[in-house]
Amino acid sequence: MTAPQSPKPSESSAPQPLDTSVTNTDNPKQLLGVYIKGMAMGAADIVPGVSGGTIALIAGIYERLINALGSIGPKLWQTFRKEGGIKGLLAVWRQVDATFLLFLLLGIATSFATLAGMIKYLLDNQPLLIWSFFFGLVVATIFILLTEIKRWNIGRIVLFGIGLVSAVVISSLPLLTTTPSLPYLFFAGAIAICAMILPGISGSFILLLLGAYDTVLEAVHTLNFTVIFTLMAGMLTGLLLFTHALKWLLARYYQATLALLTGFIAGSLMKIWPWKVDILNTLDNEAINNVMPWHYPTGPHWLSTLGLMLLGAVLVSLLSWWGKRNNHH
Repeated sequence: MTAPQSPKPSESSAPQPLDTSVTNTDNPKQLLGVYIKGMAMGAADIVPGVSGGTIALIAGIYERLINALGSIGPKLWQTFRKEGGIKGLLAVWRQVDATFLLFLLLGIATSFATLAGMIKYLLDNQPLLIWSFFFGLVVATIFILLTEIKRWNIGRIVLFGIGLVSAVVISSLPLLTTTPSLPYLFFAGAIAICAMILPGISGSFILLLLGAYDTVLEAVHTLNFTVIFTLMAGMLTGLLLFTHALKWLLARYYQATLALLTGFIAGSLMKIWPWKVDILNTLDNEAINNVMPWHYPTGPHWLSTLGLMLLGAVLVSLLSWWGKRNNHH
């Protein structure tokens, strides 16, 4: 079941639920594919400005992910009681598509464990190169998703514009620098996980905006479980509430929702524009202001930047092709 696929359930007044009969009998090759896509999602989520949800959408697993997460709720207890014992647990496992979620989470965790240090090094020491790669990746994603939106109308154009403007506004907000309390971290976790699921808005960037990013990184580094568990509780709460709403929208207004999500992704380009300088128009401090390539202090570096943009675009195109190919088998 692939997210960028049309047509979808009718967007008339008669609601039709998403097909929740997802396959729970993935073969080892399919599960390996889910694991690799999870790694790609994790790598994207590490970068403040790129959303793992974008990768899930282009890889053709977004709708399945939302279905799986959206099935988590009080009704699982009824499913368990109906069968009872081991059979009840297996029924719950199948209902939440837990094998799929497990391999996806393992892939995400693998990226965080193996790639976080390298990506952080590149962000600190070669920001122009890594932002160029992700910029090309996101531009290609936008073009691919725009072709998946059928029957453009005024409403969908407006929704695309709303998504674009919202992402630009969020990316332009000033960063908070206050020391977060535990209730604040709970709130930050709930908002950030929604952003991680929503294509185009980075959960890492939301934590950065809310002034919680450094606290969370420090907590992970020092194994401060009070902070970690508070954040995780907020994330779980936000995840359960948000995915139910998103599942409902995808079921009834798939094309309109896709237009909105594509707008979010387009708006995120402002955040990941490669050529940035600091407030003194130099590279000595944190670079936050976008400039034209020819105004970059060390020059535009056309060969390396455009080459990496092309690489990002090619990789996301291959990921999209792979996602569609897998879902047609």
